[in-house]
Amino acid sequence: MTVKPRLTAEDLLPEPFTRWFAAKGWAPRAHQLELLGQARAGRSMLLIAPTGAGKTLAGFLPSLTELAGRPKRRPGERHRGVHTLYISPLKALAVDIERNLGKPVEEIGLPISIETRTGDTPAHKRQRQKLAPPDILLTTPEQLALLIGSNGADRFFEDLRYIVLDELHSLVTSKRGHLLALGLARLRSFVPDLTAIGLSATVAEPDDLRRWLVPQGPLPSPLRGGSASALSEAKGERRGGGIVAPTIPTPTPALRADLPGRATRLARPADPLKGEGKAAIHPPMAGLITVAGGAKPDISILESRERVPWSGHSARYAIPEVYEAIRQHRMTLLFVNTRSQAEMLFQELWRANEDALPIALHHGSLEVGQRRRVEKAMADNALRAIVATSTLDLGIDWGDVDLVVHVGAPKGASRLAQRIGRANHRMDEPSKAILIPANRFEVLECRAALDANYLGAQDTPPLLSGTLDVLAQHVLGSACAAPFDANQLYAEIRTAAPYAELPRDTFDRVVDFVATGGYALKSYERYARIRQTKEGLWRVTHPRVAQQYRLNIGTIVEMPELNVRYVRQGRGMAGRGGPVLGKVEEYFAETLRPGDNFLFAGKILRFEGIRENECIVSNGTGADLIVPSYAGGKFPLSTYLAEQVRAMLADPKRWQNLPEQVAEWLAMQKLRSVLPKKGDMLVETFPKGNRHYMVCYPFEGRLAHQTLGMLLTRRLERANARPLGFVATDYSLAVWALDDMGALFKAKTPSLAELFDEDMLGDDLDAWLNDSWMLKRTFRNCAVIAGLIEKRYPGQEKTGRQVTVSADLIYDVLRSHEPDHILLQATRADAATGLLDVSRLGLLLSRVRGRIVHKVLDRISPLAVPVMLEIGKESVNGGANESLLMEAADLVEEAMGPQ
Repeated sequence: MTVKPRLTAEDLLPEPFTRWFAAKGWAPRAHQLELLGQARAGRSMLLIAPTGAGKTLAGFLPSLTELAGRPKRRPGERHRGVHTLYISPLKALAVDIERNLGKPVEEIGLPISIETRTGDTPAHKRQRQKLAPPDILLTTPEQLALLIGSNGADRFFEDLRYIVLDELHSLVTSKRGHLLALGLARLRSFVPDLTAIGLSATVAEPDDLRRWLVPQGPLPSPLRGGSASALSEAKGERRGGGIVAPTIPTPTPALRADLPGRATRLARPADPLKGEGKAAIHPPMAGLITVAGGAKPDISILESRERVPWSGHSARYAIPEVYEAIRQHRMTLLFVNTRSQAEMLFQELWRANEDALPIALHHGSLEVGQRRRVEKAMADNALRAIVATSTLDLGIDWGDVDLVVHVGAPKGASRLAQRIGRANHRMDEPSKAILIPANRFEVLECRAALDANYLGAQDTPPLLSGTLDVLAQHVLGSACAAPFDANQLYAEIRTAAPYAELPRDTFDRVVDFVATGGYALKSYERYARIRQTKEGLWRVTHPRVAQQYRLNIGTIVEMPELNVRYVRQGRGMAGRGGPVLGKVEEYFAETLRPGDNFLFAGKILRFEGIRENECIVSNGTGADLIVPSYAGGKFPLSTYLAEQVRAMLADPKRWQNLPEQVAEWLAMQKLRSVLPKKGDMLVETFPKGNRHYMVCYPFEGRLAHQTLGMLLTRRLERANARPLGFVATDYSLAVWALDDMGALFKAKTPSLAELFDEDMLGDDLDAWLNDSWMLKRTFRNCAVIAGLIEKRYPGQEKTGRQVTVSADLIYDVLRSHEPDHILLQATRADAATGLLDVSRLGLLLSRVRGRIVHKVLDRISPLAVPVMLEIGKESVNGGANESLLMEAADLVEEAMGPQ
């Protein structure tokens, strides 16, 4: 059933706004008006709409219309606080919104100030903003944490009316989302009637986000009394210096809006403060508006004239065709999944750039000035192509991008939808995209992602429970702002969705950790950061604790990095004063020798050496180039795409949509070995040289496969198979050994069912973790986030080595003397969901129980060639350090040649 919204543009929009719409030849869309009405009535809302549907304008209309009617500040009157906060996951997105929002504000003639506040904002400007805040502040989760952790935060935010959370799906699925959820809970303690507006284009489970937007349970009493008068004001009453919110009719229920301007009724949004609607029975949820319609994207997979590689991630084979596509379009945005891929692709395109087209590079390790220059050139339509990572894949609307090229598989259907939406960026025009698979398995993944996009399938990651290291950071930040009462803080934290189920004893342990460092560390005064007063309030032990907290805030723990400092050729380490080109990770720089040439910032650089926290470079040459590697750069393969790839393998009818050479490869696999059914897992065993190999095909992503490989080799050692090493890809896992594993499995010593039994996630996992460097690496990150180890000090910064040594020492102490320490608990939880992907591995082992298909072969199978080619590209231990790298041509000939 379709209905028209009861509230029209004339009801909701002041006359200057309707005049502006008319002058543009536009009309407000149904979802924009509905969101305006709901938000003005004080209801938090989630708007899900496709690219180009006007989400940003919809999110800001409540703020703009309310600010338009606000009287000017009189001379001598105090500066008003921030009226609207806009939170973005990306610095670049905040800058883009400032530019795009400023245009209608100027054209309508609104007396509204809009400013950004990110890590790139100069310190003097950030200080000025605290004294004279803008009406609308565009910022990031980290900057919000800094603001609420400052003295006087309650006064700074006492006039806050709206918080707009853009690309919400991207914000909430990580530790940044946990920090932001705690920040939102704090804002509600200052301003209980705060209205939250979530904007998103790709959401798999909208109800998760709807719960995230509103307090889960009753709001606690304010933590401080300083803003009690402001907090007690009801909606629609006097606010911030004589502002009266306009009275409007009761809005309609949430709508599903279709083009052009029609809407379908959805469930009534619950008022989280009154327990209306579903909130009386179910967890409180924000209202929901879902916009349907929009042009279907035009996506194709490159049908290259060249042979698709068996393995690798560079896609060099397709460079001529990619360059030709750039020539045929006005502006092309080329996405890759890692920074090293970006550097490599950029260099290859410049080699092919016979027409000297303006092509730029954009990724997070580049110096901020260079990034801003690229962004300005995009906005001015001065570029023909931009090679980028995830720094530009959210909501950016720069320039006249008419083609997106995705080099490599997207690893997720939602991520692909997000990225291809950057082309045309209009709802009524199709986005055009070309997918460039880097290897044969990626052809299957690209096909699955393309099909998913046309079906509208979403696979955004699920929300996780709040982590304890982030909670510890927030507890310390609360004390840095002002003394807090533990009961009130606990009640406040429980209103944040990720922490709604937080047990009181766990919270008390976190407070004790912040106060003492925990039982094993409480004798060290340096770990005593807060203490309890006679009145029972918790406060910081010394002003320098607050200073240190503000220097080290945030949840993004980058690997130790060095500034890349350019000097003139021939000056070597003696050169000084050159420009900084960006940052490379410390461990990569330490692998270089003076004279090595590597790619960075689109240049060929010669490594001269390391001086303090700088990597000194000069102009290099094109010989033997090395590409910087960045830890954790690869996205995990989504569960949805993995399932679709398995289904495609099992259904020969779907091969007709694949390139001929890939279909031929699968047909040959079916002839030489077997293709597993959708629910089965194939395990192949075969000899090669003086080694024996086992290759299995779980299709569950690199992280789960790496953990599986580590656990399988332990079990094979106990079975005396003498394993030498393993290598994992997103699709398969290869283990090699001195003994014939196929014969062992046939003799059931052990059987494959025993080898892949789910009990490996018990004692085997614990034993391996206790001997592994991975927990130390994870502990290091948790310790930095929780503030136990501080990376930055006033005027100086610890090197990566210093941070790692400190973390390793503390880790060893805690393991020996307090194994249940709150940070070790956080570390294990992190490892299980991050580096190890234990939950996904558990689902895999459960899925394949009783469905393992074993094929004994006398030589390598066609399906095994890609993972076998990876052997030798990664360092492995033991006998596998021998010469195990095989020539690709020999492997392919053996797998695909005559029987």
